[in-house]
Amino acid sequence: MLVTFSSDLSLGKHVSNLCATYWLRQLRRVRRSLDVESRMTLVHAFVTSRLDCCNMVLAGAPRSATDRLQRVLNAAARLVSGTRKYDRALVKLFHADLHWLDVADRVRYTLAHHRPLCLHNKAQKYLTGCCVAVSDITGRQRLCSAHRRQLDVKC
Repeated sequence: MLVTFSSDLSLGKHVSNLCATYWLRQLRRVRRSLDVESRMTLVHAFVTSRLDCCNMVLAGAPRSATDRLQRVLNAAARLVSGTRKYDRALVKLFHADLHWLDVADRVRYTLAHHRPLCLHNKAQKYLTGCCVAVSDITGRQRLCSAHRRQLDVKC
């Protein structure tokens, strides 16, 4: 999966590509012939894996972009559980039954996961080049936070 930027460097095209619900429509057609585990496996393979791939570029993205992706994730959760669009238990289903995070929380989790890898130079080169320890930035060495090995992302 590639990240697609518009000419104005917005994430509109990338979000539109991720929101293409082709797989959801195909899975909706065969959902009655599959059990819940099979539906969950197919949704993970075709929908949530697309949302999780390259989701670090969504850090700091406008809420409108993450809301569109959240609607796709909600539709995938409804497909797995067999609930309707306006059923009230979607939040409980999301967090308690499926153990899924919201899109904004997924982005924060991915960033938190890659932070120690960047600190120890075990992440990809393009990520470690974008992350700089706060204690290495001129003018910030005397801050209390400089001694806690925090990162400042300069991308």
